[in-house]
Amino acid sequence: MIAIWKREFKSLFHSVIGWLFVAAILALYGLYFFAYNLSVGYPYISYTLNAVTVILLIAVPILTMRSLSEDRRLKIDQLTLTSPVSVGGIVLGKYLAMVSAFTIDIFIMGLTPLLLLKFGTVPLGEAYVALFGFWLYGCASLAVGMVISSLVESQVISAVLTFGALFVSYMMSSITGLISADGNLLTKVLNCFDLYQPFSNFLNGCLEVTAIVYYLSVIALLLFLTVQSIQKRRWSISKKKLSMGVFSTGFIVIAVAVTVVVNMLASSLPTDFSSFDLSYAKIYELTDDTKSYVKGLEEEVMIYVLNSESNKDTQIDKTLSRYMNLSKNISVTYVDPAKNPYFYQQYTDSTPTTNSLILVSGKRSRVIDYYDIYQYDYSFNYSTYSYDTTLTGYDAEGQLTSGLEYVTMDQEELPVVYVVSGHGETAIGSGFEETLEKANITMEDLDLFNLEAVPEDAQAIIINAPAQDFNEADAQKVIAYLQAGGKALISVNYAYPDLPNFESILAAYGVTVVEGVVADNSGQYSYNGNPFYLLPEVESTDYTASVSGSYIFAAASAGLTFTAPETADDTETVDSTETADDAETADSTETADDTEASEMECQVMLTTTENSVSKTATDNITTTEYEDGDIQGPFNVALAVTQDVGEETTQLVVYGSPLLLSDEADSIVSGNNATMFADVMGMFVDQTELSGSVIPVKELTLSNLTVSTAFATSFGIVMTIVLPIFLVVFGIVIWVMRRKR
Repeated sequence: MIAIWKREFKSLFHSVIGWLFVAAILALYGLYFFAYNLSVGYPYISYTLNAVTVILLIAVPILTMRSLSEDRRLKIDQLTLTSPVSVGGIVLGKYLAMVSAFTIDIFIMGLTPLLLLKFGTVPLGEAYVALFGFWLYGCASLAVGMVISSLVESQVISAVLTFGALFVSYMMSSITGLISADGNLLTKVLNCFDLYQPFSNFLNGCLEVTAIVYYLSVIALLLFLTVQSIQKRRWSISKKKLSMGVFSTGFIVIAVAVTVVVNMLASSLPTDFSSFDLSYAKIYELTDDTKSYVKGLEEEVMIYVLNSESNKDTQIDKTLSRYMNLSKNISVTYVDPAKNPYFYQQYTDSTPTTNSLILVSGKRSRVIDYYDIYQYDYSFNYSTYSYDTTLTGYDAEGQLTSGLEYVTMDQEELPVVYVVSGHGETAIGSGFEETLEKANITMEDLDLFNLEAVPEDAQAIIINAPAQDFNEADAQKVIAYLQAGGKALISVNYAYPDLPNFESILAAYGVTVVEGVVADNSGQYSYNGNPFYLLPEVESTDYTASVSGSYIFAAASAGLTFTAPETADDTETVDSTETADDAETADSTETADDTEASEMECQVMLTTTENSVSKTATDNITTTEYEDGDIQGPFNVALAVTQDVGEETTQLVVYGSPLLLSDEADSIVSGNNATMFADVMGMFVDQTELSGSVIPVKELTLSNLTVSTAFATSFGIVMTIVLPIFLVVFGIVIWVMRRKR
């Protein structure tokens, strides 16, 4: 076999065929590598590999058309067949020679992800999993070409038939979709010939054992069929030929059956043993919180997927499989909207999009829309005057775990957060409302005017930058709620400084609003060169655990100070740079019901730099620098005050910016404001039952690479034009020199 491999490999590169094969694949790869990775700056090699699969439909027939057809046409196959080498050894040697030529391309392609590392972060795991999948796909395509070459004498016919077979295989998913949207026995059989679909599973960085088994078993079967095709020609005596024909047919049936059984066994493996997530964001792996919760799930939950199974989203399907592997109480059913268009009306009045999920238990249901699973970024393209859509995140785990908790929890276990209204409060952004929903927290409106007290079921309240003052009674209701161990998130608005009753709520917990609006003149701590668009320093606290080291956008913010109530002579104001451990505290007043209360503690969450200043003349600001009457920084722009009251703990978080809970501010810092909000609400709400409900979105998109135009152009020309032409010319020279001998 080794001798056959050496002879065939040399013969490929003693002619132009081998050089042309390698050059054609590299040329198209280089073209797309330039377009996607160098010019645009995408760090993902999978984009390029997915685009160049079409070249295999052309290049593979060129390489395989002569593998056996040429020997048969020239009648030299008889010499080979009478050699001491077995037919299986001959076929395997010829096949490995072609695979070796294809592997040269793979090796060169494998250098390109390392090249991209020079320009930024590259997901190497995803890159090399995709390359491995591309190699397997190419090897299977070569096996298809080889078995066809063994059946015909003409190289041209072999090439045409191989192209046709590979093209039909490439289009098989579309063909089966036209036959049946739901799938049937015929489409299942036809899908066995779909060589492309298993390769697509590798593109997202998931190493699929089932796909590997499929390719290896298909290659083994095709090589076996090639051997059987040659074996039938070795027997010329009719009796032996008949006997051998029956023998070969029986062996072929057995080989096909073994291939089917092997793939069925591989597909029955649990996802944890058949799929290994090597993606940069670990999009398929489930967190420990999810695993712990789902394994302990005691109630049955049905997940309906609004799509036909043949057109399912493979990424979501893999995630659902991991959930089913963790618990027998979770089952998944696909519902085709084309056949059952009104199915969703049992659970929601609004029409969900295709691929949406409906989670149903004996208690309640929840609809997870497809567009809540995938996160997109929309940016305006001034060259086309349209919005460009970029996929940025995958939130299937976060939405599913939250949904499972929601549909299985008792009603009294679902926390409620009230948003105080009636005083011109700033509206909370929809993204922040979705954060509460994902945490299974119900947000309800609260008008204190007609109530005697804050409702007893309130896990927390939110007062977002009122523009009008509270009446004294309403302010006392909030204070009484806090003194009984309540939780509150309060934002202030510098533009409405004269709100004495509202300020009395803050004063009860030692918080004072600094006059004016803060400008930070340290360039790196402001957004877009505007000192009033603060990007404050994020201090390390439990309330900022998920955004430590990240940007928070706090525009038009007022400064905040903390002084413990009922100060004694030695009581000090918390300096904006001090942490909670350094804050001076004093005995607070006792609560209304005389419950013993501990000292108040203050944690600084967000601070400005020493170059900040609070501009007091807000109606006539001519400069952001310090002027007479202004207040010199640094300032706190977010504080957290806590106090133990009996067995309860009062928690008060104060934001200095009225815009911190807006979608516009949140989008500027890629969702960090909402993430900090989730941390705050997580501290407020008892998370013993909601341990896994707030799982962050898994980012799919890395930052684009920064590649100079000169380098991109020069490397693209070398990869696309210079190297392929050199290989072809070199091959022609070798061929001509051998012809002259």
